[in-house]
Amino acid sequence: MLLQFFKMNGAGNDFILVDNRDLSLSSALDADTIAALCDRNRGIGADGLLAVEPSQAGADYRFRYYNADGYEAEMCGNGARCFGRFTAHLGDRLAERVTFETLAGTLAAEMIGDNVRIAMSAPKNLYLDTGATVAGLAAPLHFINTGVPHVVAFLASPEELDNFDVAKHGSAIRHHAAFAPAGTNANFAVVLSAQHISIRTFERGVEDETLACGTGMVASALVHHLLSGAPSPILVDVEGGDTLEVGFEKSGDQGFCNVTLTGPADFVFEGEIDI
Repeated sequence: MLLQFFKMNGAGNDFILVDNRDLSLSSALDADTIAALCDRNRGIGADGLLAVEPSQAGADYRFRYYNADGYEAEMCGNGARCFGRFTAHLGDRLAERVTFETLAGTLAAEMIGDNVRIAMSAPKNLYLDTGATVAGLAAPLHFINTGVPHVVAFLASPEELDNFDVAKHGSAIRHHAAFAPAGTNANFAVVLSAQHISIRTFERGVEDETLACGTGMVASALVHHLLSGAPSPILVDVEGGDTLEVGFEKSGDQGFCNVTLTGPADFVFEGEIDI
């Protein structure tokens, strides 16, 4: 069958988007097919695939996200921004705001000029300095779930971050026994100023460094706040060259509410592919 698709990217994190509101694609989009579509040598190439489905929880749409390995994940912050812009175009006129249910809760996307602001689900399972260690990395490993699990480690300088072996240390953290069986994403960050950090991310499911990770940006910004007291909003530079904004409010000593992520979500091209 011919699959109509759209290619989008959010801060360099790229996605295949398909319209499955009639559920006609559900049987065709198995793990092997999705992985083949995401293959950068033999397929379209992407960090993941997003499918639009009808909501079962009273939202405008249902968000289904599959990593490049073909397996479904709870959430993706950059993917959610792309999903928001994509679904905003599905009605008779451009929507200024859309809601969609995810495995991490119901989210809202607001169109703000060329950017999209996502109202994220409340983070959970925060552990500052988990005590877990990996060889060759002295920085404490902090853990927080911002829709998906993330470890955040702060390095000493921008130069260290530039030369850091993200694939090696990220893989060691992703498969660490402390974060089994689900595994975790791994973020390596550095403080540029009180309200400005830079990060690089190893993504579970992609199994490599990506140019950006939305939930990783949120995780890193919130951990930075807890370690330094930096107020909202916090700017986050990513490897793809973009700077995004994480907003939040405190709820208790280590809790957060009204967490947002604002940044670009761009259409790249559309096409058809035989599957």
